[in-house]
Amino acid sequence: MPVSLSTHVLDTGVGKPAAGVPVRLERAVLTLDGEVKGWRPVAQAVTDGDGRVAQLPADGAGTWRLLFDTAGHSAFHPEVAIAFVIEDAAEHVHVPLLLAPFGYTTYRGS
Repeated sequence: MPVSLSTHVLDTGVGKPAAGVPVRLERAVLTLDGEVKGWRPVAQAVTDGDGRVAQLPADGAGTWRLLFDTAGHSAFHPEVAIAFVIEDAAEHVHVPLLLAPFGYTTYRGS
């Protein structure tokens, strides 16, 4: 069952959405012991004028990662990787990213 997965990037340094940020969705490749041994690219998108990607094609429960190319918004963190676990494929998962000049914050949104 496809998961409803979205993200939203805000540049808190300027107080505006971060439009035009390339985002890559990756799924964890696991060992037989369940350890992450790598990442398989699944999809790519770019944030819209409101800093959003409304739908990414996660195809079920598992360990996922969003890779944000933030070089145009933060010279200190040119890339942000956020790994997360989807346990219930029926739930909507929203992963916001708040960028600051020298840091970033994320959380599980709604």
